[in-house]
Amino acid sequence: MTIHLPKEVTIIEVGPRDGLQNEKVFIPTDVKKNFINSLKEAGLKEMELTSFVSPKWVPQMGDAAEIVADCLDEHTRNIVLAPNRKGIERVESTDCKAVAIFVGVSDGFNKKNINKTTEESMIELIPIIGELKNKGYFVRACISTAFYCPYEGKVSEEDTIQLCEQFVNAGVDELSVADTIGMASPTESFSLFSKLKKAFPNILLTAHFHDTRNMALTNIFAALQAGVDRFDTSAGGLGGCPFAPGAAGNAATEEVVYMLHRMGIDTGVDLDKLVKAIEVVRPHLSRTIDSAYYRLNRETTSHA
Repeated sequence: MTIHLPKEVTIIEVGPRDGLQNEKVFIPTDVKKNFINSLKEAGLKEMELTSFVSPKWVPQMGDAAEIVADCLDEHTRNIVLAPNRKGIERVESTDCKAVAIFVGVSDGFNKKNINKTTEESMIELIPIIGELKNKGYFVRACISTAFYCPYEGKVSEEDTIQLCEQFVNAGVDELSVADTIGMASPTESFSLFSKLKKAFPNILLTAHFHDTRNMALTNIFAALQAGVDRFDTSAGGLGGCPFAPGAAGNAATEEVVYMLHRMGIDTGVDLDKLVKAIEVVRPHLSRTIDSAYYRLNRETTSHA
């Protein structure tokens, strides 16, 4: 059997935003800036910098304006997440020209997250997308609970595809489709992403896997075979969703890049520099870094 794989893959680094949002202890703003700059030095060209959400609900993102002011550059697609019109207005007050919006496929998750049903969220977001595109913004739609919901269980492929279709028709540039609680299997990954690639051949399609059950790499491999060549990952495997009980960290950037490089797929990411970037933020984390690649590489370096 012939396995069809891309020659190049784009890694979208979500560590500074999705990776840090669930940290209990506030990480100093200067550390976040150094982390972001170090990730860029490692060759990551697309990145979620921060999010304009209420500091009351996500205190870790309370320094979003300062992060955006100091971390934009012309060589990176610098993305800022905003959950609603108020957040969008804050983005528009900056020089950032790429914005991420998000909706859960399941009503249960969406209500816990932003206190709206999925339909109510889309009614609000569709005109906002049109406004952003008219102003020249790159718009990324993050689709949460695309496979399973912590409150409702399995999510149907049809519901996920239908929500993606609404975003595509509204004019977004990218779909980031997430296995939010890390329950998808490789067969489910291959099936859904094959259908999404067929349905939306002209959209940027990104897969976002969490490693709750140590399945992220296998799901990424399945998505690769389905034709996906863009993946959200988080340096050090940092992350987790405050509104998804049991959700572990994202797929670790260094482990995904290592796997891809071993398969002969180029990412443009320097693994040694990536490990150094993780070292910038590691002393300030409330959790340990479980990434095997990071642990082995760091141990090798310390004993050299």
